[in-house]
Amino acid sequence: MEGMVLVAKRILLVDDEPLMIKGLKYTLEQDGYETVSAFDGEEALRLFAENTFDVVLLDVMLPKMDGIQVCQRMRESSDVPIIMLTAKGEDLDKILGLEYGADDYMTKPFNILEVKARIKTILRRVQSNNAQEDLRHTKIGSLEVNTANRSVSVNGKDVRLTAKEFDLLQLFITNRGRVFTREEMLESVWKNDYAGDARTVDVHIRRLREKIEQNPTQPEYIFTKWGVGYYFTDRDA
Repeated sequence: MEGMVLVAKRILLVDDEPLMIKGLKYTLEQDGYETVSAFDGEEALRLFAENTFDVVLLDVMLPKMDGIQVCQRMRESSDVPIIMLTAKGEDLDKILGLEYGADDYMTKPFNILEVKARIKTILRRVQSNNAQEDLRHTKIGSLEVNTANRSVSVNGKDVRLTAKEFDLLQLFITNRGRVFTREEMLESVWKNDYAGDARTVDVHIRRLREKIEQNPTQPEYIFTKWGVGYYFTDRDA
């Protein structure tokens, strides 16, 4: 089916209008989403605490506890995307909702196609942010590498690398399992800064192993492919 979500995402629907919930539930589940429904603020918070959700559609006007309060409580423990649903003319509620942590709002009555478009946009943004965070911070066994601030630690202790050592390590961890020849590493890391022979790579690999490996003679991370070059482990252990 066109528009089908490949990996089911769970959405919490919070509204005191049964027909609204029924319409959203039917349409979203047709697109492959999993939905859970709540009809008042207290029920929404209970379900939120008991389950994991990818998106929350949250009405402002709710029995027992209004949507603004619910949004604020959810934000105390989670950064899940929240889309507020407001009645036409509730401009103050829109502003308050965003101030208390909502990611977006939609004014009733709305087009269900627009709701689905907003959900997809938010999910893409979250996935993109997660992917970027994964690239910035890598943990493999006792080794942790943060490419944002170019820091490295082993067993929780900081390890000081030279600029070229870090560039080599970053090249490896972003291409795990790929074998690099010495010439390829010179081109990628040294570029035009070094015109000597490829043995400089061996020197840097040896120093890097001495800093990040528990036993440099029996490496866990940087391996030699005899006659070719070096590669970084593709195992997570």
